Amino acid sequence: MQQSSQPVVSSQAGIHPQLTARVLRHRDHRWQRPVADHSRRAFAVAGQRAAAHSGSLILDAGCGTGASSLCLARRCGDALVIGVDKSQARLGRGLDGPRPDNLLLLRADLVDFWRLAAEAGWQLARHCIFYPNPWPKPGHLGRRWHAHPVLPSLLALGGELELRTNWETYAMEWEATLTLHGWSVRREIVTADAAAVVSPFERKYLASGHHCWRVLAADPER
Repeated sequence: MQQSSQPVVSSQAGIHPQLTARVLRHRDHRWQRPVADHSRRAFAVAGQRAAAHSGSLILDAGCGTGASSLCLARRCGDALVIGVDKSQARLGRGLDGPRPDNLLLLRADLVDFWRLAAEAGWQLARHCIFYPNPWPKPGHLGRRWHAHPVLPSLLALGGELELRTNWETYAMEWEATLTLHGWSVRREIVTADAAAVVSPFERKYLASGHHCWRVLAADPER
């Protein structure tokens, strides 16, 4: 991967003025879009693995190649790490050599996967969203995960939630959104040391001189 990337550019200054209204509307109204068949098949595989696993469960949502999932699986040997991405072509790319038994990479629509997991009553130990598409145009607010109708399903999975991004506004909006839902939240800068970095995207952004932020939140029900 080339160690060069452009910073996020947006005409939006600060938290979007419609964020609170959007978040509260989605909180109070259930979303019912049909679930794709390929997502149901992927979730069935995940469900079988999760049921057979006696330890904790970590979801790496939007995992790209799965490099971050592999990192998590190696660091958390007692947990089953499930990496989900919408692109079959990306999954596993560049991951040479044997993979740990506690790693599962799946192709699925995240929106579908989150909803199916919530309906199945999954409770995660850790929920990772490393470098989602920030959709920086103000008109694309509804495409950002924290302002998307799927958010209540995402949050229903509980656990420790960690988001990472190189756009501070995105991190600020997540912090505000989670606070509205009653979660305890903190936002901080990711350092460049090897122990802190978990994905190729972070390495690229940090090597390009970007600041990277992470949002860490805890489910109030736990």
